[in-house]
Amino acid sequence: MKNIKKNKIDKSEGRLDIVLREIFRLEKKMNIGFDGLHNSFNQLQEAVDGYAKKADTYFQEMVMLAHKVDRLERWILQIAEKVGLRLKP
Repeated sequence: MKNIKKNKIDKSEGRLDIVLREIFRLEKKMNIGFDGLHNSFNQLQEAVDGYAKKADTYFQEMVMLAHKVDRLERWILQIAEKVGLRLKP
């Protein structure tokens, strides 16, 4: 009777060992997959940050250009007024 129980325990321990090895193998495989995903996410985040910086720079340049155009238009109107020309908007 003791031998039967011992055999069952040995078989159970062997199965548990196999299951634990498989779990650890899968965990390692998942960690490798998550590392790749993390790297891909970092690359995507850097690309988005780069685009946002370019968009911000472009917006600032457009604001400065609009101010420059307004200033030049105002000067043209002032010059036209001084020389007696009437410009229609």
